Amino acid sequence: MDYKFLNKVLDQIVSETTIDHDKRVIRLPYQPSSFTLAHQSLYFPYVMSRFSTHCKSIYGLNDDEISYVWNEYREIFIIKYKKENGL
Repeated sequence: MDYKFLNKVLDQIVSETTIDHDKRVIRLPYQPSSFTLAHQSLYFPYVMSRFSTHCKSIYGLNDDEISYVWNEYREIFIIKYKKENGL
């Protein structure tokens, strides 16, 4: 795996993920609609499926690469969310 490229993909997806605390909305680049902050669907298999499709069609990643990017993305997202919410 080309970790340099995968980390660039990861950085791009992270930069396109927004959390609007005022509106209490999360916008994910691979989801057609936003989530409220209280929404737990971020962890459902459907979201992983959308993420996988996005990574294949936009970045040409294979399943192993998608798994790496997904695991890293989830960790970064959780840390970012906790930090921004004082948790």
